[in-house]
Amino acid sequence: MRTFMKSDFTCGFIGLGLIGGSIARAIRDFHPKSRILAYDINQEALQAALADGVINTALSAIGEELSVCDYIFLCAPVSENDSSLSEIKKYMSSTCLLTDVGSVKADIHRHIQKAGLSPQFIGGHPMAGSERTGYINSKTLLLQNAYYILTPCADISQEVICDFRELIASLGAIPLILTYKEHDYVTAAISHLPHVVAACLVNLIRQSDSPRGIMKLVAAGGFKDITRIASSSPVMWQQICLTNGENISGLLEDYIVSLSQIKEEIDRAGAEPLYQFFDQARVYRDSFTDASSGPIKKSFSIRIDIADEPGALAAIATILALHQISIKNIGITHNREQADGVLQVEFYEESSIQKAEEILSSKGYSIYH
Repeated sequence: MRTFMKSDFTCGFIGLGLIGGSIARAIRDFHPKSRILAYDINQEALQAALADGVINTALSAIGEELSVCDYIFLCAPVSENDSSLSEIKKYMSSTCLLTDVGSVKADIHRHIQKAGLSPQFIGGHPMAGSERTGYINSKTLLLQNAYYILTPCADISQEVICDFRELIASLGAIPLILTYKEHDYVTAAISHLPHVVAACLVNLIRQSDSPRGIMKLVAAGGFKDITRIASSSPVMWQQICLTNGENISGLLEDYIVSLSQIKEEIDRAGAEPLYQFFDQARVYRDSFTDASSGPIKKSFSIRIDIADEPGALAAIATILALHQISIKNIGITHNREQADGVLQVEFYEESSIQKAEEILSSKGYSIYH
């Protein structure tokens, strides 16, 4: 992590939801002398941030107060950010850096160009998130070890880029500089397309299931895991498809071709091609960096064999609680052939996994991933 030299800078936030709130929390924790101003249509979020000591000032509107900002983060929905630019421009100082947190960059860059703000804009995309939304679910650790993509405008100075890159690194994130076109193609492949595919799979099961709902019944395990991202906000993904449609459509066409090819091998029972198909995917996936954050949030969980008897689940929860290990989610996995059950426990932090494994293994539990 590079050291960010400033200590008394001022940040403004337009929108204080999950991402905006998490960035503000990280700035407050890592730079306690900084001053943070925020505007959000949700007054409850602003009051909660004030009570938490995360922000210094809650703004009732986009106004003159923003003129003292060294950085302004656009963290509202994309359409609101676009419509706010002309108002923000009235109050921005000539030395203020404007940035955003949207997952599609071409659209905001077009609006920035049109507003004449290119020399003061670096697009931003913290590749971290949660199934939950709103300031109430924000947390400092959301940015930890997450790639934070930066897309500077062509006419912004290298000095400003380095300054902002150091600020992002000082928050525990990993800055990665790309052009906005590179960003949109990369995220279309590793984030946007998977969400489309997951939704397609879920809808296929919905349409193919029997009136008794047997598919839905047994989908609670592996199928539910691999399609977890289909539970994301339909409004958000509608907007992503509308703003990054060209990239998503192109990659979707390539994906359809690959599906047709593997269908042909299944139809003709091509043993070797089928093996190569799965083996190449396995080898390539196993080469991925095991980062804790990304556009599709990693789940920190373990599975535990438990006896099918009263109190079994409560016993494990109690053991973990006594050792100060917080549980994010806990539940029984039903779709397995063994007589006993499998308990899946999800944690908030990766560090909890090893600690929980050691404690539960010492008490005779069988743990696996």
